Amino acid sequence: MVNEFDSKAREWDKNQIHIERSEAIARAFLKAIPLKRKLKALEFGAGTGLLSFLLKDKFSGIVLMDNSAEMINVIRGKIKGQNIRHMKPVLINLEHEDYAGEFEIIYNQMVFHHVDDIETILRKFHNMLVPGGFLVIADLYHEDGSFHGEGFTGHKGFDVDWLSGCIRDAGFTNISHQQCYAIKKTSETGQVKEYPVFLITASR
Repeated sequence: MVNEFDSKAREWDKNQIHIERSEAIARAFLKAIPLKRKLKALEFGAGTGLLSFLLKDKFSGIVLMDNSAEMINVIRGKIKGQNIRHMKPVLINLEHEDYAGEFEIIYNQMVFHHVDDIETILRKFHNMLVPGGFLVIADLYHEDGSFHGEGFTGHKGFDVDWLSGCIRDAGFTNISHQQCYAIKKTSETGQVKEYPVFLITASR
């Protein structure tokens, strides 16, 4: 089945907004989670791996998970081109499949608003993390639906207190959040609108 992101994969890294957003999230990530040693990591909904490639020297191993075959193909090409040994792309839909693996940190950016069953994914993350492991989620604050426009069936961003409650219900502790970026988009009428992005961190 063709994934909605398959057609976007080849051009994804050419969008300066995607790059700037990933860089801002990476900076906030490293401030929020001081990495005193190299951890085993999972990026959920990795896309082309922009965030993981920025963070790759911080981890001993990274599984880059996505349900778009073309996004995974882009990651494979980047890994091969840079001769990287410790990054592993995995094509899987974690909402509907299970993955056997243990990680010390799980992170994602701009993925959760596409996830149908937030509670199930959070429970899976909790099960895949070792005790003392970290969860990092970057996504949109609640917005009016104009970010994606008509026809989008996912979440219109999130109320961070509600999402923090879901994270707590899944068994996580030490939950905190902050704004880490604002995406600027120009509408068809030429108006520029900002969509703030949060970073939530939690402990297993």
